[in-house]
Amino acid sequence: MNQEKHQQICVGGKKGGKHVRGQQPQHWVNPVEFLYCDLASMKSIRQFVQQFRAKNCPLHVLVNNAGVMLVPERKTEDGFEEHFGLNYLGHFLLTNLLLDTLKQSGTHSHNARIITVSSATHYVGKLHLNDLQSRCSYSPHGAYAQSKLALVLFTYRLQHLLTANGSHVTANVVDPGVVNTELYKHVFWVVKVVKWMTAWLFFKTPEEGASTTIYAAVSPEVEGAGGCYLYNEERTKSADVTYDEELQRVLWTESCKMVGISDEANRLL
Repeated sequence: MNQEKHQQICVGGKKGGKHVRGQQPQHWVNPVEFLYCDLASMKSIRQFVQQFRAKNCPLHVLVNNAGVMLVPERKTEDGFEEHFGLNYLGHFLLTNLLLDTLKQSGTHSHNARIITVSSATHYVGKLHLNDLQSRCSYSPHGAYAQSKLALVLFTYRLQHLLTANGSHVTANVVDPGVVNTELYKHVFWVVKVVKWMTAWLFFKTPEEGASTTIYAAVSPEVEGAGGCYLYNEERTKSADVTYDEELQRVLWTESCKMVGISDEANRLL
């Protein structure tokens, strides 16, 4: 690849740009460029995709890792329950809008890769197809778990469609484990105290938590492998319900309607 066209792009929220500029060495030939994208806003996602496409860059790795946890009941600017809207629908729309670029970037020997970060919480999650926005009964724990379950179902359905289309793109889902991050800022104060006292023993550092995501993104061991649930850099079994192909299909179709895009299944099959 021509070095001048080899560009690394980091996508994130308002604080991301300052962090990226402060972390990268100034002597890098191809410095990391920061592009703003608010995953809680369908408008922001579409604007970002337009910006990215205008650069005519290949896209070899897409990591879906934005999220909130246990927030009080509130909605995104598009009217979605925040866990479902940001954790799931934002990534669903972003991935779909970038699929063509990913397909063009992947090759037979080097597939483009989509890595979506879920959580072990998905094991206790329930998908309420008649109330995806948790309007009838809101529970922060239930809403968070549902969003993480939806991400696993989405990944498996996406891999099915990519395989059916013969695309050189793989989609896998990662469980980072229990990681000591700011995600826990909305838990009860008692839990915060316990976390502060025991984090060194039971929690992974952010660097340790990122290891499986990095493994999924660059390891030759998973080249060409898709539809996997990865934990501690190993393939493992996700919740039984995630393998329900009809549930995967129904969620995908409903998600397309919610974010206003055509159904990829109808375009591919």
